[in-house]
Amino acid sequence: MLLARAFSPARGLVAARLWWRQKHTLPDLPYDYGALEPTIGAEIMQLHHSKHHQTYVNNLNVAEEKLAEAKARGDISTVIALAPALKFNGGGHINHSIFWQNLSPSGGEPEGDLLAAISRDFGSLENMKSQLATQTVAIQGSGWGWLGYNKQKGVLQIATCPNQDPLEATTGLVPLFGIDVWEHAYYLQYKNVRPDYVNAIWKVANWKDITARFNAAK
Repeated sequence: MLLARAFSPARGLVAARLWWRQKHTLPDLPYDYGALEPTIGAEIMQLHHSKHHQTYVNNLNVAEEKLAEAKARGDISTVIALAPALKFNGGGHINHSIFWQNLSPSGGEPEGDLLAAISRDFGSLENMKSQLATQTVAIQGSGWGWLGYNKQKGVLQIATCPNQDPLEATTGLVPLFGIDVWEHAYYLQYKNVRPDYVNAIWKVANWKDITARFNAAK
C-alpha cells in the first residue's frame, strides 16, 4: 500500500509539474552576435547560441522531465537509461554558459595573481597558450580544451574533454577558460583549419571573467 502511494501516477504528475517550473533557459549573451568579429563572425555566433545551445537546453529539459516521471514511478531502468542524455545535454548547457562569458569584444590580458599563477605553472603566458592550443587542436572529433584550476594541488592545469563532457565532473578541475572545438563553433569561418580558430580565440578572451573564476576557485 505504501509503495502504491509513493509511486502513483498522480505523484508523477505533481513531480513533472514541479519540474517544469524549474526548467533551464538559454542565457542571454553579454554582447551582440557581431561583437566578436572579425575573430568569430556574427552568423556563427547566432547559430551557435540560438540554435545549438538552445537545443542542449531543450533536450536537457525533456530529459529531466522524463527523469522526474521515472523517479516518481520507481522506474529505475529508465532512470539509468537517461544518464547519457543528461550528461550530454547538461554538459552542453554548462560548457556553453561558461563559453559565452569567457569571450569579450574588449579582449585584454591577465594580470595580478592569475598572471603570476600562469607564469608559475607554465613558465609564461605564451607557454600556457601554446600548450592549451596544442592539446585542443589534437582533440579527435568534437570536444573542449580547458584551462582549469586544481583546488587540491592549488595549481592551474590544462585538460581536454570529449563531446560535451563537463570539465569539473570529468576531471575535478574548476573550469576557467574553455575552447569549443565542435565544428559548429568555427567551420563557417575557419573551414577545416582548426588551429587558426584556436589561436585566434585569444583575441577575444575575457580575462576579467577568467580572473573572477580563478579567484572564486581559490
